[in-house]
Amino acid sequence: MIKNLLVTGYRAHELNIFSQKHAGIGFIQKALRSKLLALAEEGLEWVITPGQYGVDLWACEVVIDLKRDYPQLRLSILTAFSNPEENWKDDRKAYYADLLRQVDYYAAVSKQPYAGPWQFAARDELLLRKTDGILLVYDEDAGEGSPRFFKEKARKKEREDGYVYMGISSEDIQSIADDELRQEE
Repeated sequence: MIKNLLVTGYRAHELNIFSQKHAGIGFIQKALRSKLLALAEEGLEWVITPGQYGVDLWACEVVIDLKRDYPQLRLSILTAFSNPEENWKDDRKAYYADLLRQVDYYAAVSKQPYAGPWQFAARDELLLRKTDGILLVYDEDAGEGSPRFFKEKARKKEREDGYVYMGISSEDIQSIADDELRQEE
């Protein structure tokens, strides 16, 4: 049983999503919701994300919504360094601040601002150590992206000590979009 789950994936710009109103976000969230709902039914307690702008934060919205029906569910954002939103546009900063008010736990692995890639490596190692499995939105057939590093580390941990790897591919998301379009016809 998975009690602590890491959820991450593409950053918004890797998906060419530059607006919070982009239709693709809803399809990604439906795919996340489907997987998270099943895990919540089985006793999932914590969803932990790195809090990057994209899949991480869209997953936070899904978890916040699920907490209404699953009060045992908790949400955490563990960033690599302090103030990751510092250079974001104001609308994204406001969105992030709103989400932070609704998480159960927030911390930065490194208490200083960005200083180097070692901060991401330290964060990733901590996230993988503190969780039983990963739900990763990534599709290598669609091209390389930042989630590749999480996939490699999670697959290695899966081989070594039974870590659970679950993925959501672009095909999964496209299937949800196609189903919705058929229902609208």
